[in-house]
Amino acid sequence: MEHELKALIKKCDLAIKNEDFDTLMDYYTDDAVLVVKPGMVAKGKDEIKKAFIAIAKYFNNSIVPTQGKMMILEAGDTALVLSHTFLEADKEDSEYSMDRKATYVFKKNSQGKWLCAIDNSYGTELIDTD
Repeated sequence: MEHELKALIKKCDLAIKNEDFDTLMDYYTDDAVLVVKPGMVAKGKDEIKKAFIAIAKYFNNSIVPTQGKMMILEAGDTALVLSHTFLEADKEDSEYSMDRKATYVFKKNSQGKWLCAIDNSYGTELIDTD
């Protein structure tokens, strides 16, 4: 049986593709952290929404994220998701990798709904940057 987080991440990817950032924010904790790019982090839903709007603009409003192979490690109300993440866009000269090994942390809220607490599409690549 497929883990429910795979379906949730697929919904998030679709919201990003459709630039439906209000719906996307429903999948984040209030104090979530998004790694925008190495050296730049957005904290909280307001900053994260602004960051996604800027990311969409950077990629000429054409970004399409998808997930490849995925591993989910779950302990109680916390899950670590390791995912091969692919980005497609109508931008040919991005200085950022479009093929990433992402790390995401999800927490279950009191209603049993998974929410993203840490969104790091760069994964361990972050420790290789200054």
